[in-house]
Amino acid sequence: MYINKPMGRYDGMCLASQLMYAWRAMNDGQSNTWSETDHRLVLAPMEGVMDSIMRDLLTAMGGYDRCVTEFVRISQTTLPSRVFHRLCPELHTGGRTPAGVPVFVQLLGSDPALMAKNARVAVNLGAQGIDLNFGCPAKTVNKSHGGAVLLKTPETLRSVCAAVRDAVPPQVPVTAKIRLGFDDDSQFPVIVKAALAGGISELTIHARTRRQAYRPPAHWSLLAEATDIAGTEGVPIIANGELWSPGDVLRCRRVSGCRDFMLARGALCRPDLGRAVRAALSGRVATGANEAALNWSDILPLLRTYLHRNAAAYEPRYACNPLKQWLVYLQYHYPQAGALFAKVKRLRDFNAMDRALVAEHEPLHTAA
Repeated sequence: MYINKPMGRYDGMCLASQLMYAWRAMNDGQSNTWSETDHRLVLAPMEGVMDSIMRDLLTAMGGYDRCVTEFVRISQTTLPSRVFHRLCPELHTGGRTPAGVPVFVQLLGSDPALMAKNARVAVNLGAQGIDLNFGCPAKTVNKSHGGAVLLKTPETLRSVCAAVRDAVPPQVPVTAKIRLGFDDDSQFPVIVKAALAGGISELTIHARTRRQAYRPPAHWSLLAEATDIAGTEGVPIIANGELWSPGDVLRCRRVSGCRDFMLARGALCRPDLGRAVRAALSGRVATGANEAALNWSDILPLLRTYLHRNAAAYEPRYACNPLKQWLVYLQYHYPQAGALFAKVKRLRDFNAMDRALVAEHEPLHTAA
């Protein structure tokens, strides 16, 4: 359903963007950054979904401490700056989203020296940190010796971490994302220790193996072993996987011992999830369910914002498919999104899609 969008300019703001920034006014006095004593929330990288426009939209609502780009594939050469700017337009604005949330550039590859050279390029361009992808389960990626396949060779994983760590200034964080293992979790402690031996600053763990892909459940309890191992070295473990609601995060915290969390698909299904989780973790709301929760009438202006931002950043003819894809995610939290998707799934014209969104919103606006 989703198409690869051509390279285009980064439109930092457009008229429709004002709709989403109105949400910040609702939380006047609150910051999008948090002290080190708090739990931290990271917006996950999701290939083909979590681009700069979506990062901007979601971080503008609050709750997130940082986000991570879609992966930059490193295979044969040191990439030119335009590649990094295409996947991380925030490099033009200090490596932060318009809401001020730091963006880490994620690299995927297996050659330590080449990964190090490209990490240095990203940092010189303004990346706030470097994240290393050892978790991607895609067969095409794994066949080219990238992503989760490196879990089968912990020493290579360690070498990549160490090379990147040595290549960038010590004040620049180098983080990594792994899974419990490739086929099973028998080597999980070895993998964790290899990553830590590479000198990383933090380790995110998707609580499933590569074989398990995205099938539930996520095995949060196994992360407790990683927190024990990493605790001796003072390296935070960030939990990831099946975190769909504030209640899920609270349960994960209880069984894993983790204090920091990465939100992925759940953030697309519920755009205010970061803010709601923040409320639950802080104790302001028992589950976060009532923390200024968005209803469907709130979501519709965001959809129109997303459509207009894609049309401005790329071309109008490429704006419809990303919107349809987001509707597919949203329907898990908002049944109305499924009904709207059924109406617009065959639309390809930007103006027709925009009219459909306006028509969907008008009855709700009149009723209000």
